[in-house]
Amino acid sequence: MLFAILFVETTAGSTPPLPVRRRLVQDRDAIRRGKPVTMKLISAGETAANTNNVPVEAGEDLARIGEMAKKYGVTLRTLRFYEDKGLLNPQRDGSTRLYTRRDKARLKLILLGRKVGFSLRDVKQMMDLYDPTGSNTKQLRLALDKSEKQLARLQKQRALIDDAINELSGSMSAVRQMLIERTTAPASAAS
Repeated sequence: MLFAILFVETTAGSTPPLPVRRRLVQDRDAIRRGKPVTMKLISAGETAANTNNVPVEAGEDLARIGEMAKKYGVTLRTLRFYEDKGLLNPQRDGSTRLYTRRDKARLKLILLGRKVGFSLRDVKQMMDLYDPTGSNTKQLRLALDKSEKQLARLQKQRALIDDAINELSGSMSAVRQMLIERTTAPASAAS
């Protein structure tokens, strides 16, 4: 839930309402792999959620890839990977990637999602449901559902880790006791 709310709050107002129209989008991965290009129709709202073609506001702070990597503690390769997977879509000035406020918000969400154990597919699915003109209830429901499932997985992992810690602590105590018995036995036999 926090994940979805954070996304709605950090991206709200970053894109103006768009008229409903259809647009063709190419699958970049298919082109790179030399496979037949798949085309799909998406709405203007989906386009706004997935692209950075919004005019840059005067004075908006654009960041280069190196600055983004340093600020968020990721590698350049990671940022390029997220771009390749459609999670980030920086503007281009020649070959220079320029990241907007929207990209920064999306990267924060990606890193938050990864920190709590979501897959990149889950993160993308939740972010792609964002609609700047709608109530985003579908996005919020999906985020809550995925968060509840992830919390249950993490709690199960915690229980398994607690069991393993207790088991290891017990074994270590037994080994310590054996070591004490074996080091004190020769000393008392010598007396």
